[in-house]
Amino acid sequence: AVIQFIRYCLKYLEKQAGAQKNRVMVYVLRALQCCVWCFEKCVKFLNKNAYIQIALAGKNFCTSAKKAFFLILRNIIRFGIVATLGHIVHGIGIIAIIATNMVIGYLILRAMHEDTSPFMPLVAIFFVTVGIAKAYMNVFALAVDTSLQCFLAVEEAQAGHDCVPKVLQRFVSKKKDLPEDLEEDLRKPSVKQTE
Repeated sequence: AVIQFIRYCLKYLEKQAGAQKNRVMVYVLRALQCCVWCFEKCVKFLNKNAYIQIALAGKNFCTSAKKAFFLILRNIIRFGIVATLGHIVHGIGIIAIIATNMVIGYLILRAMHEDTSPFMPLVAIFFVTVGIAKAYMNVFALAVDTSLQCFLAVEEAQAGHDCVPKVLQRFVSKKKDLPEDLEEDLRKPSVKQTE
């Protein structure tokens, strides 16, 4: 909230400078707004990951924020790849949810009212579906980030193997004969299947 207040103040000052026809000040304030916007995005990202660390470790906010920052720093390539793939899946998920709801909405409207235009109800369905799709996919993105941090925490600590599935345990321990072990574990029936 403080960062957004600073952005709004800069925006107000930019309008005041524009009213006085001070172009240099307008460009300086725009550059400052861009810097503050970047800083706000970084804080939001770190804040989300700090809350994930709070859930994982049960430490206070500052300690968790520090742990999250250094975890991201140590694994920046992994976080980058997962973030890129996450954005792609996020976009595909939103499009799929919207398209599915629009098609279902169209079919229901056509079945109920054949002689009326479904345009306005479909516009309403579209806007409601966009909100729902974004909310659902944000939960998905948080689950992906949490899973990545859990995986990295187990990998770095070399602990918690009693609660990690065997397939993931072998992947974390980085054995060279991983594909054979994976095939062997996948062929074995689980305890639930044998009972």
